[in-house]
Amino acid sequence: MSTKEVIAKADEALLAQLGYKQEFKRAFIPLEVFGIAFSIIGLLPSIASVLFYAIPNGGPSAMVWGWAVASIFILCVGMSMAELGSAAPTSGGVSYPCSSIDWGCAVQIAAAASIGSGQTFVATQAQVFGIYVAIVLSHAVVCCLGTAVLARLQNVYVCLNICLCIAVIVGLPAATPKEFMNTASFALGNFSNFNGWSNGYAFFLSFLAPLWTISSFDSSVHISEEAANAATAVPWAIVSAIGIAGVLGWAINVSLAFCMGTDLESILGSPIGQPMAQIFFNSFGQQGTLGIWAIVVLVLASSRQSFAFARDGALPFSSILYRMNSFTGTPVNTVWFVAAVAILLGLLAFAGPEAINAIFAISVTALYIAYSIPIAARFIFTNDFKPGPFSLGVFSLPVAIISVSFMARTPATMNYTVVVLGGILFLSLVWYYFPVYGGVHWFTGPVRNVSADDFTDSASGSSRGREESGDATDLQAIPEVSRRYPVHRPE
Repeated sequence: MSTKEVIAKADEALLAQLGYKQEFKRAFIPLEVFGIAFSIIGLLPSIASVLFYAIPNGGPSAMVWGWAVASIFILCVGMSMAELGSAAPTSGGVSYPCSSIDWGCAVQIAAAASIGSGQTFVATQAQVFGIYVAIVLSHAVVCCLGTAVLARLQNVYVCLNICLCIAVIVGLPAATPKEFMNTASFALGNFSNFNGWSNGYAFFLSFLAPLWTISSFDSSVHISEEAANAATAVPWAIVSAIGIAGVLGWAINVSLAFCMGTDLESILGSPIGQPMAQIFFNSFGQQGTLGIWAIVVLVLASSRQSFAFARDGALPFSSILYRMNSFTGTPVNTVWFVAAVAILLGLLAFAGPEAINAIFAISVTALYIAYSIPIAARFIFTNDFKPGPFSLGVFSLPVAIISVSFMARTPATMNYTVVVLGGILFLSLVWYYFPVYGGVHWFTGPVRNVSADDFTDSASGSSRGREESGDATDLQAIPEVSRRYPVHRPE
């Protein structure tokens, strides 16, 4: 048996131990699993989308030092999540909203149109929403592609992201005119508070920028059933993506702080509608900015998580959503379900800027609430948790305490976030406790679709066939199989 086949059998055994049969094609190698986590972070485009959180809540100091402080805590959260992902590498990880990512992309496209028109064009909310719908639909089509195609795309995304970051870190200072270059004392020490909160709370609010940017790193968990050697590849993808994003993101913010000029209010009030786009315009000019911005705009996983929920019967219409497309080998129904929900959330744009900004804030607040629950439950409640290959050992509890304590204090602005999050939680409770049909009457947790005996019998039959053909490999010789899927042999 080849090494690839050994790894595939080990992955299948671990999945069977969790009660699920192998339904996806495992086409993602470890580098591509990292690519999923790093690409969904989308470092420079994400920083561009939420720079409006940092500049008015501390200015350069918040951009540089707020990012540095928050990144350390985010890494702790990532390590705790990595342990869970290593112990249970299934698609049913923690969900996250894709709508805020696509809305940010729509705003960036509108900013490009404004730059191209000499800042005479200003997109209306309806126009931005139209762009947003087109982006969501195009992303849905991409997510319906076969697993092998999606896996290969990650290499392209990683290269584009890293090259774009380096180009800005090096190129922006080189291209910025002297009148927009700042001194070290301003770039690293100026604190500008335009929101009216106390300076301490304003600095805390600036954490929303790195919290939103370095988030959704659990996306690699959602494709764990499509990844080879998932119990090891997934956790290391999470930790490495956060670490690299933290360092590169800090360098980008330092570069921006030195090259943004001192008139921060004009950057925030620019007709372009994008603070980073205005900084680029001041430094690179119209043509240079359009070239870089095109790559920013160019630069999938919630459908996999919805598939896992549907497999366990936890979503309405689960019988429809839990269907694997026979041609692509991907959960096409759940892809379009997620796209439809994202488009509905985008309608909040017509309620005003505060409402659509709630999508950004809720993607931080709700996400970190969702992260904190399994991390805390592991230590608070009695369970049979067994660490996977990635384990912090004696540091697991201290890191978990730091992670949950930090997430419990995740900042949120007083906008529609409370309304949207509260509404979702209320509807979830109604769905769960609904008379007769509610989940409380029938949902008992993850639904097994394969038993341990089924996998053991299948593995034994395969072994006998290989023995007869002279190609025998004992699955129990695989460390992860023998440790986590023991088979009792007769004496």
